[in-house]
Amino acid sequence: MRMLRRPLIWISLFGLCLSAAAQEFPTRPIKFIVGFAAGGPLDVFTRVLAQELSAVFGQSVVVENRTGASGQLATDAVAKAEPDGYTLLSTASTFIVNPILTGRNSPDPQKDFAPVAHTAVLPTILVTAPDMPVQSMQDLVKLARTRPMTYSSAGNGGPAHLAGALLGQTTGTQMTHIAYRGAAPALADVMAGRVDFTFYTMSGLKEQVAAKRVKLLAITAARRHPDFPDVPTMSETGIAGFDNVGAWFGVVAPASTPATVLNKLNRAIDQVLGKPEARERIAKMGMIPVGGSADSFRQFMATDSVRWTELIRAANIKE
Repeated sequence: MRMLRRPLIWISLFGLCLSAAAQEFPTRPIKFIVGFAAGGPLDVFTRVLAQELSAVFGQSVVVENRTGASGQLATDAVAKAEPDGYTLLSTASTFIVNPILTGRNSPDPQKDFAPVAHTAVLPTILVTAPDMPVQSMQDLVKLARTRPMTYSSAGNGGPAHLAGALLGQTTGTQMTHIAYRGAAPALADVMAGRVDFTFYTMSGLKEQVAAKRVKLLAITAARRHPDFPDVPTMSETGIAGFDNVGAWFGVVAPASTPATVLNKLNRAIDQVLGKPEARERIAKMGMIPVGGSADSFRQFMATDSVRWTELIRAANIKE
């Protein structure tokens, strides 16, 4: 019996130490790993979030860019990290979409990670050239019933690609996807009239609208955006299923991260996203803060996974 007691005592002490560490969290710097280049929307947003969290926790919160394989290198790194809350993945909708496109099931977004917070959404707007002979989404769909339409995106599997495929599926029209190496050239060919339309993020559109280089038909969000109050939502135009079709951002941790730590992180992020000054900074980037519970984020990702799995398979979309 004495031989058995010692291991049990050590196991109990180890568990108490882990529990105490979780209660005191954080006691050292926290690191966000971002799978995309510095200066991009996710990177800029994450740096704002990190700065605000540093003030909340009284600890440094740093951002490390680990680019490659459409964010997969960063995802792999966090999946293998110590599940203590000090290494987190600040990720985007590609977190869910990439495994569906590639068929790669390791790591699994929903089994190998613990959701922390749904941080923001970056809606897209359907953009055409000024001289495109349409004034509304209804006009665009009518035109699409008379001839095949082309649309551009920053690359296969991105929000603009999937939005165009979903539009074709929803309206029963033929939409031909043209992939570009980046959003800027994808928009440039729309403005030049070489492509019919694209779904473009709101950042950078104000200048193009002011210069009358583009026409905006509808936004992929649940509500109109204050930057473009005259642009209706897709739902308002009679096309359902586009309330959450733009890019989304979120934070996840390695699976098995203690619930106490996850709760502290979630509450802190929610606090930051509720601050008026932080919301203003985020809004200037064309993004909408989300927040809410970790469980609501888990449910959101599960729903997103089902939707894109069905679309990608039906449309035979490849990486």
